Amino acid sequence: MTETQLPAVNREWHLVSRPVGWPKPEDFALVEAKVPQPGEGQVLVRNAYVSVDPYMRGRMSAAKSYVAPFELGKVMQGGAVGEVIASNAEGVEVGDHVLHFFGWREFAVVDAKQAVKVDPQAAPLSTYLGALGMTGLTAYAGLLRTASFKEGDSVFVSGAAGAVGSQVGQIAKLKGASRVIGSAGSDEKVKLLVEEYGFDAAFNYKNGPVSEQLRAAAPDGVDVYFDNVGGDHLEAAIGSLNRDGRIAVCGMISVYNSTEPVPGPKNLARLIQTRGRIEGFLVGDHYDLQAQFVQEVGAWVRSGELKYSETVVEGIENNLEAFFGVLRGDNVGKMIVKL
Repeated sequence: MTETQLPAVNREWHLVSRPVGWPKPEDFALVEAKVPQPGEGQVLVRNAYVSVDPYMRGRMSAAKSYVAPFELGKVMQGGAVGEVIASNAEGVEVGDHVLHFFGWREFAVVDAKQAVKVDPQAAPLSTYLGALGMTGLTAYAGLLRTASFKEGDSVFVSGAAGAVGSQVGQIAKLKGASRVIGSAGSDEKVKLLVEEYGFDAAFNYKNGPVSEQLRAAAPDGVDVYFDNVGGDHLEAAIGSLNRDGRIAVCGMISVYNSTEPVPGPKNLARLIQTRGRIEGFLVGDHYDLQAQFVQEVGAWVRSGELKYSETVVEGIENNLEAFFGVLRGDNVGKMIVKL
């Protein structure tokens, strides 16, 4: 086994009780543990950046879902990228950088087969959690495959200033959308969408009914809606959907902390008239697009054609507050914790 000098203490976040409604600080604990040693076929990674994402709220619940819930009293998980500081696996050397799924901690033991080598010279390490990572692939697969985007489509994106939404809008523009509209939760984010990301129109959903603002921004309707929010945004999109329109449901952050069942859109019958389609998707079903995605989107990132923003929070001790910030919509682009 090859290794650098190993530290003694590993700080990691544990889930200690399952949140009801909005998560509270007392549902979590920052725990000091011994730095683990890699076994056969494993590597020890010093995490440089870890990801916090909206879907993690669902894993804090015991309800049956598409992924197992976090275990109480144990360290949570999430995307992370870092440097290998000890290796007990062929093909992975000390000093290599890898992407893996054991965030919410400073150091992680990872099976080498579950670690993906990344090149910090080709792109900043943090981008492998965002623009070139899971969120980027989510935008790419959801728009191009699930929503069957085609040149000339008019596209509406909710949560458009977030990591996924901002990339959806830009990919649509780069692929020849006729019009791209975004919604966001502040006037500053609306300005960013139009001036920085090239959206044709954007609106602050807090400034009035979403349906009215969408009709004003897309008077000729929308062909594709990429849903990150649900609720009144989904209902508004159905109301503005054109013939043969498609809706890709990526997330519904507006209902993640609800304690009672949330009623669905009142206008679903309009899908009959428009021959519209709503389809949910998970990025994990589309990893066959990974190579194509990295090649195409990586070129756009390097050329500057696709812009990305990151909200970076410093320190593992602030990992929880960064996650709360995602639920509140504090972030512009990808929320990342730098360790």
